[in-house]
Amino acid sequence: MITANTVVELHYRMTDTDDQLIESTFDGEPVFYMHGKNQMLAAFETALSGHAAGDELLLTLTPEQAYGQPRSDALQRVPVKHLQGAKRWRAGMTAEVQTEHGPRKVTLVKVGKFMADVDTNHPLAGKTLNFQVSILSTRAATAEELAHGHAHAGGHCGH
Repeated sequence: MITANTVVELHYRMTDTDDQLIESTFDGEPVFYMHGKNQMLAAFETALSGHAAGDELLLTLTPEQAYGQPRSDALQRVPVKHLQGAKRWRAGMTAEVQTEHGPRKVTLVKVGKFMADVDTNHPLAGKTLNFQVSILSTRAATAEELAHGHAHAGGHCGH
């Protein structure tokens, strides 16, 4: 049963309200996470609490349960050299920038030679998200995983 400090292995398919595919792991590697460590959306983790390997779930998360509503004050100007993810940039592309809170995805609104105007809202802000979840396995976290604060997929730590 999934409780705090359980390592969960799962596949998921995420779509929007028009059933447009946003992301899926079913054709690739499953996701591993440690339950209760804020590694997934809080409402996603809450919905999985108490479930077990073999369970299949359909979840719908409102914008407030997922990435929030878009904020109108989320436009910022950043140097182009701080954008990561491509060599050439144009409006509408998603980039990653490093912040004091770690990496953050942004959407480019306007790109100049040296500066770019970016929207710091999460790209999925304002969207209701539907998830199809298949729980493959669960197990208690190891002492090493607890010390590191995250799951080690296949028993290996990537750092």
